Amino acid sequence: MIEAVGLTKRYGAKTAVYNLSFQVRPGAVTGFLGPNGSGKSTTMRMILGLDEPTAGHVTVGGYPFRKLPNAPRQVGALLDAKAVHGGRSARHHLLCLAQLSGIPARRVDEVLGVVGLQNVARKRSKGFSLGMGQRLGIAAALLGDPQVLLFDEPVNGLDPEGILWVRNFMKQLASEGRTVFVSSHLMSEMALTADHLIVIGRGQLLADMNVKDFISYNSADFARVRTPEGDPGQREKLTAALSEAGGQVLPEQDGALRVTGLPLPRISDLAHGADVRLWELSPHQASLEEAYMRMTQGAVDYRSTVDERAALQQQMPGAVPQGAPYGYAPGAPGAPGAPMGFPPGTVLPGYAEPPAPPQPQPHAPGMAMPGAPAAPAASAPAAPATPPPAPPLPRLSRPRRPPPPPI
Repeated sequence: MIEAVGLTKRYGAKTAVYNLSFQVRPGAVTGFLGPNGSGKSTTMRMILGLDEPTAGHVTVGGYPFRKLPNAPRQVGALLDAKAVHGGRSARHHLLCLAQLSGIPARRVDEVLGVVGLQNVARKRSKGFSLGMGQRLGIAAALLGDPQVLLFDEPVNGLDPEGILWVRNFMKQLASEGRTVFVSSHLMSEMALTADHLIVIGRGQLLADMNVKDFISYNSADFARVRTPEGDPGQREKLTAALSEAGGQVLPEQDGALRVTGLPLPRISDLAHGADVRLWELSPHQASLEEAYMRMTQGAVDYRSTVDERAALQQQMPGAVPQGAPYGYAPGAPGAPGAPMGFPPGTVLPGYAEPPAPPQPQPHAPGMAMPGAPAAPAASAPAAPATPPPAPPLPRLSRPRRPPPPPI
């Protein structure tokens, strides 16, 4: 069993965990939930003796982790699947851990088979995928056949088959009487795996209860009621009857009614008394994700803001409005086929400057202009067949320094 009493950890002016007390009992999978930055990883590090608490204490089986005799045989943990020397093979990595803990080498092959890495046991871990690294980390946690197991995001990077395997494996370990403590952000997976939940926010305990009670306590109970869609009169009659009986009725986006304050049998009796047919009458079943979001909504440190991209595009000169047809050009709204792109002669950074268009040559005195009457041949000098070549540009050279004065 894991027991934390008044656990507090400060890093300078920042308090990561404050006065945290809980128990993780054997025989059940206990989920450890909380937003990013809530102190979950810090709490696990203090359980494993990697961080010293500022105040309070935490014990495993009645002892601090550092005082446990042969701790790797009593506690197994997966905190960082990437904490593996990339040049070692999977078998060599586990063999080194086994030798340090006095575990026989045959156990290495056993756990490799348990996690499904027996075919890649002699490959270097630097070529492993994220899911294979997770399996190797689970194998390392199982190496000493411990009674207490801690896992931080154990299904990260696993495929659906691997996630199902981890879920069933956690339940199997708990059914053997072991203490299983799992931290995860996948609410749907925790709903299927965990029996008990410990939820923290900003380093403080928010909830310590089983999954069913947590969902029931942190979700709104209401009934969904639906009347025939082609008869709005029945919907209005039912709304009036439910409101008169003390219920609160709110319309849903899909056309149903959300009714609170009345049990389902009472709603059915009121509909029957008002001669209203019901197409749906069902209790609302909240999910763990919904209950978790409602519980932790005040403990989230990182929130997204509304993207103001539309307003930004309206302020930018020459911006193409959303939904404009292909070929739209500023100044000609809605005109398909209008010229697009940059004005002629625009030079973009990193691109060569376009060649200058040919300039008309100046006319010499007496030269005939297009469309003008021809001058007498005697007074008009003969024009050359081709324009004379442009004189070459003068070469740029550095000015020579004057010779030094004689000494």
